Amino acid sequence: MKLSDFVYLFLLFIFAAFIWLRDLAWLSSAEDVLPILIAFPLFIWLLSPINFVDKPKSRSYFLLLAAFFLIGIAINSCFLLSICWTLLLYQWLASRIPEAKISKLKKLSVIPFLGFPWIMLDLNQIGWWFRLSGAHVAAQFFGLLGLDVIQEGTFLLINKLPISVEEACAGLNTLQTMLIAGSALNFMILGNSSRYFVNLLVLPIISWVANTVRIIAISAVALAISPQFAVGAFHTIGGVFIVLTMFLLCWLIFAAQEVESNSTGS
Repeated sequence: MKLSDFVYLFLLFIFAAFIWLRDLAWLSSAEDVLPILIAFPLFIWLLSPINFVDKPKSRSYFLLLAAFFLIGIAINSCFLLSICWTLLLYQWLASRIPEAKISKLKKLSVIPFLGFPWIMLDLNQIGWWFRLSGAHVAAQFFGLLGLDVIQEGTFLLINKLPISVEEACAGLNTLQTMLIAGSALNFMILGNSSRYFVNLLVLPIISWVANTVRIIAISAVALAISPQFAVGAFHTIGGVFIVLTMFLLCWLIFAAQEVESNSTGS
């Protein structure tokens, strides 16, 4: 690495710290949000070994990214700032690593992009839909079991037991952790397949399924044991449960595609 590379890395670190620290609303759920920082060492590990080479450089894109960065600050968009940071990282590495690794870099760039808390800060509406749709599926599930179920939005009355699917049940704070784990697993299993990018689009659906399973599990525990246990100890480990469920679902889906891909030669 050259001195200019260390300078660039330092600037990337400063920009990343700025994105994280400019809006500290995520501190209210720091125990769920901070794990997404694993995205950065995970990205380096999956891209390794990183061998730097001298290549022609173009800096014309910096002005465009700087403009978008300023727009992101003006409109208070962590999402846009995260895109700019990821593109800066990509452009630097693309200008310093062998051409043979560019395809790998493109596929892995989604992981550092997920290393910023833009879902929690900018996309809270996703949490509402996760809660509403999860409550609806839970109502249908317990109804099929023959239980008396009434649903009003995110509120459920199951056999006269009130269950409210609150924001903590939205899975929003663990969504990015799940997406990071799913993206890494997708790359490790299907990184050399044309199905890799398609499966990135499937990850939010798998995350929704995992979160809905969590809502059903917590409701079942409340019915079978006690509401206090469901919203206490069991709810606390719910974040771990949802990530493990997501990881298992991803592994099953990706592994099945790997077998099919190998058998067809695609």
